[in-house]
Amino acid sequence: MVSVPPTDFAASVTVLVTSQDDPLARPLVEELSREYDERYGLNDGIPSSAELSRYPAEVFSAEQGGTFILLLSEGAPVAGGAFMREDDETVEVKRVWTHSGFRRRGLARRVMSELEDEARRRGVRTVVLTTGARQPEAVALYLSLGYTPRFDLDGDWEAVSYLSFDKAL
Repeated sequence: MVSVPPTDFAASVTVLVTSQDDPLARPLVEELSREYDERYGLNDGIPSSAELSRYPAEVFSAEQGGTFILLLSEGAPVAGGAFMREDDETVEVKRVWTHSGFRRRGLARRVMSELEDEARRRGVRTVVLTTGARQPEAVALYLSLGYTPRFDLDGDWEAVSYLSFDKAL
């Protein structure tokens, strides 16, 4: 693979609007599952990756007000994310993930940009999201994108558990 600067690489990928059930999404979702389990372990005896089955794929479909995207490089998934409709003016971003072999190249930022643009096209005014206390890189990303934390940044993130953010579009 040719070495490409981060912003050039993120700009060069193809955006595919698809479904969480798409076989192309499987490697990203499987890696996300493994990382959840490695970072968070068991919760009440249940693997943390069980969170990924909390919402059916349909809530990320256009018919239900959602979307699910993949970023592809040479036909292979390198990042992805989704949102689901909360109400007429709000969506919740979920499943933002970059393949471990493609991190630090601006892909998560590109995913968020694509999701926010689609939300704006649909008349959405607010984006909400949560991330886990053991994902400081996600916290840094969301802060850099102008998301407002709904928790004390200087507090005990583990005590908060789910770190909530929002952003007006």
